[in-house]
Amino acid sequence: MINRVKEILSYKDMVQSLAKRELRGRYQKSVLGFLWSFISPLCQIAVFTIVFTFVFPSNIPNYYIYLMAGMIPWQFFSDSISQGAGSVIQNSDMTKKIYFPREVLPISCVTAKFVNLLLSMLVVFGFVLFSKVGFSWHIIMLPYALFVEYAIALGFALIFACVTVYLRDMEYVVNVILMAWIWATPIMYAPEPVINSFPWMEMVFRINPMASVMYLYRDILYYHQMPTLIDVFLPLAWSVVLLLFGEFIFMKLEGDFAEEL
Repeated sequence: MINRVKEILSYKDMVQSLAKRELRGRYQKSVLGFLWSFISPLCQIAVFTIVFTFVFPSNIPNYYIYLMAGMIPWQFFSDSISQGAGSVIQNSDMTKKIYFPREVLPISCVTAKFVNLLLSMLVVFGFVLFSKVGFSWHIIMLPYALFVEYAIALGFALIFACVTVYLRDMEYVVNVILMAWIWATPIMYAPEPVINSFPWMEMVFRINPMASVMYLYRDILYYHQMPTLIDVFLPLAWSVVLLLFGEFIFMKLEGDFAEEL
């Protein structure tokens, strides 16, 4: 596997090129172009803020900042998984004609979405800066949170990308999974009242990789506190396990990609 990783790293220019192609293709014919990286999450957050402020009132102070700290990272994760799942079959011609490590395809997809995440974070910074929440020195932990989320998203993308080659329905199943997953993750609500009412939900949150990531972002951007050791190391453990497992499954299944495509 170490040799495989070295080979993938040698194709970093290809990853960069494919990521740029995806970013340009996504916004090429739109009037506002890259501005959609800011407008789309803003509109989504505005809708949820209105719903949970006027329709189902939330007692969370500065709820829109709380929501942003979770929704922006979730959007990156969701886009990475849903589009990463089809990254191999959508590039079937390239896969059948030339040799390259097939992992390059989901990696470039997740990397392109990561660029969107970084752009969207500028929106979060703007709101945090001019709100009552502000920043604290705990912001130095933000690169760590971004790193582990990227690794977790890539691990899942590798798994779904290779499975989708053999089970085409998986591309649609993933979207159904994500619809349920977002509600099993404390993004639009605080986890404490849920755990107080249903103590077993604490275990559900702990085995949910994205819940651990949400705790990180919230501590850094909203609560201004150092994440607990379990909140620091649990998502790191998830990222390592998912990357290793994703690469293992990918290497096992990629041998028959050309025939299946």
